[in-house]
Amino acid sequence: MLELLRIFIQVANFGSFSKTAKVLNIAPSSVTRSIDKLEAELGVALFKRSTRALSLTEHGQQLFERAHLLLADADDLVSSVKDANAEPKGELKISVFESFGRQKVSPLIPSFLKQFPAVNVQIELDNQLVDLNSSAFDIGIRIGKPEDSDLRARKLLENRMVLCASPNYLDVFGPPAEPSELSGHNCLLLNQGRQRCYWHFNSKQSSLQKNKKVLVTGNLSSKGGSPLVVAAIAGTGILLIARWMVEEHLNDGSLIECMPEWAPSLYEQGSGDIYAIYQGSRYLKPSVRSFIDFLVEHISD
Repeated sequence: MLELLRIFIQVANFGSFSKTAKVLNIAPSSVTRSIDKLEAELGVALFKRSTRALSLTEHGQQLFERAHLLLADADDLVSSVKDANAEPKGELKISVFESFGRQKVSPLIPSFLKQFPAVNVQIELDNQLVDLNSSAFDIGIRIGKPEDSDLRARKLLENRMVLCASPNYLDVFGPPAEPSELSGHNCLLLNQGRQRCYWHFNSKQSSLQKNKKVLVTGNLSSKGGSPLVVAAIAGTGILLIARWMVEEHLNDGSLIECMPEWAPSLYEQGSGDIYAIYQGSRYLKPSVRSFIDFLVEHISD
């Protein structure tokens, strides 16, 4: 049936049995027999035939419009099955926001390339979102699931936030006891393109008011978190940041968690998880599938 459909599409494109036969390098009678067989199997006429012209019937037009998708899907499936045990190879382009790429993704790439030496990785660390549908990137790593229904996502990490500051800063200015006190602190801000910045807090204790929203200000802002972490360690201010960015500094004492009884967030509805985003084909090329599986294995919670 699939081969009959391929011949049908060529006949519909050329509007001629003889031209199709020439392109496919087969006898015109073979093209005619193939169309006759397809019409017999479907039980409908696909072409209006005359000595002067060949045109699609209504059923033929309906089949023509959808046969392209069916054949493309079939070709993808065959390719996927052939590649299922194939070694990942070729170009793999990845876009990831700067801090996560530098701290979490980049250190894993040498191990990935050692395991899959035929893959050539190109990684760009950029806080600007790329459109995977119109760019050459295979994978984008972002905070939050995409709204685009043509894209797919696999969760890498829960983006839990932590409020923290250096011991020196807390010695001088004192630790905040509750969210409203942050208005009196120098807060290091992730630049989200807003004129005013709010931090949100959800109480972990039933005895406290459950949700609080605090207007915060400070003398340093950045689109990426790395400069803010450096400033926080130097005692410049108090910081609300993803825990994965400062875990080692919390462990070695260069930063101290503040108000652990509150769950902080940059957003009223939570900060969102981190996902690997890729184009929505059901049949991924082996390098994309292998890299995403590698990330999930080594980064996931």
